[in-house]
Amino acid sequence: MSALPGWVQELLPIAMLLLVVALVIGRLPRVEGVEHTPEFRRRRVMNWLPIGLLYAMLYFGRYNLKVSQTAFGDILVDGVPMMTNQGFATIFLYGTLIYGGSFIFNGPLTDRIGGKKAILISGSGAAVMNALMGVCTWSALNDGPGAELIRTNLTAVFSVLYAVNMYFQSFGAVAIVKVNAPWFHLRERGIIGAIFGILISLGLYFAFDWSRLLLTFFRGQFRGVEIARVEMVFFAPAIMLALFWVIVFRNVQNTPGEAGFADFDTADATSTTVGEAQLGTVAIFKLMLKNPVIVTIAMVEFCSGYLRQAIMQWFGSFAKQTDSVLHLKNGFVNAHWGMLLCCAGILGGVIAGLISDRVFQSRRGPVASILYGGMVIGSVVLTFAYKTPLVGWIVVAMSMCVIGVHGMLSGTASMDFGGKKNVGVVVGIIDGFVYAGTALMSLVYGIILPNDTDKVAASNPDNWLAWPLGMIPVAVIGTLLALRIWNAKPQPKPPAAPAAAQAA
Repeated sequence: MSALPGWVQELLPIAMLLLVVALVIGRLPRVEGVEHTPEFRRRRVMNWLPIGLLYAMLYFGRYNLKVSQTAFGDILVDGVPMMTNQGFATIFLYGTLIYGGSFIFNGPLTDRIGGKKAILISGSGAAVMNALMGVCTWSALNDGPGAELIRTNLTAVFSVLYAVNMYFQSFGAVAIVKVNAPWFHLRERGIIGAIFGILISLGLYFAFDWSRLLLTFFRGQFRGVEIARVEMVFFAPAIMLALFWVIVFRNVQNTPGEAGFADFDTADATSTTVGEAQLGTVAIFKLMLKNPVIVTIAMVEFCSGYLRQAIMQWFGSFAKQTDSVLHLKNGFVNAHWGMLLCCAGILGGVIAGLISDRVFQSRRGPVASILYGGMVIGSVVLTFAYKTPLVGWIVVAMSMCVIGVHGMLSGTASMDFGGKKNVGVVVGIIDGFVYAGTALMSLVYGIILPNDTDKVAASNPDNWLAWPLGMIPVAVIGTLLALRIWNAKPQPKPPAAPAAAQAA
């Protein structure tokens, strides 16, 4: 192993885990009553895999912001880090507010134009905005055009650019679920939850570990001091997004019918409404918001958004800023944060998906409840153990739980209860709540965490107690809400009676 390049050693555990997952899923018995030809299954893989990898690259171009903060934090302008904890929290807050609010428009729009067009809009827009963030970063660090203006207003500049990036990013989850819904029967959608979790996890790996490798490999100078070439953190995902945009454009189709196969009854909430007039956007929103199950799922996912980002966005800052006391910065977990998040997310997504379909008859509530119970236990233990070497492994385990929940609810339950016709609106509602929770997290943690302009205060672990404490009440609320949908399962709408029969 030691003779292998560092990036190969990083990828090897993920590759091995994916191989095991593929073997396990491939050896599972077919779902009773759901028959597909081998040709259909192969074509389905060639449909979800490209769009899924483009979705993973969207994560690469979304959470790279956190890695850039770490690098910007080492670059001092007049003795102050270019991007502080509070500056990052502000940028991330505006981005998540735009992301969550955009679903009001982008969910119905995706239902109208189709998932393929939506993911192409997402990929192209995110690529352009990441390129622009890279250009601004290069200019600020190399005395290019507007350098002084960018340096002194970095939070404002990145708030605008990142917010526009997040607008385009908001098409991603809606689009991938919209495309997958017609290709998977209700009883095999637990696997989609697993795939959704895997794709999220791969994106996190790219965002955290690949970005760090780029910062290590590409070095430059700023005012006579060696620094990382931070712009590469933005240019790399822009290039990858453009590459996978082309692959999706050439390979993905919205439905089996468009790919030359017969469309089939998916047994979800709108599976028997073929031929009925499509409701207007406002009418669909009202209908979905009157559904107590969808509203409860959205509230659970509000908690998931808060907890997921409280872990992912702040563990690295905690490890770095308290390193003089706790020595976590160069520890295994922080050094391999993206890889461990990836492995945890894959395990969480696959376990949740398989248990949902094979044990709980395709009900998503029981799995979400169990995983949320793990979040409660994890957040309580973290409160007592966050100053010990166990902290990293605790948050990795919690990430496994919360990514599993997110895959089950946003990636799968949204299809089940929205149906393939209205899934864009439902994913919009649910993911809008996810990022509303993320926005609340950004606001709360921007206030309660230590200000890293005061290095002494930020280096004291006692001042970080608010980090784990802030998770406990949200985890408890999420568990109680998840228990409310324990027995929830969609019921296909009865077919509309023929007009002649109604008249009689």
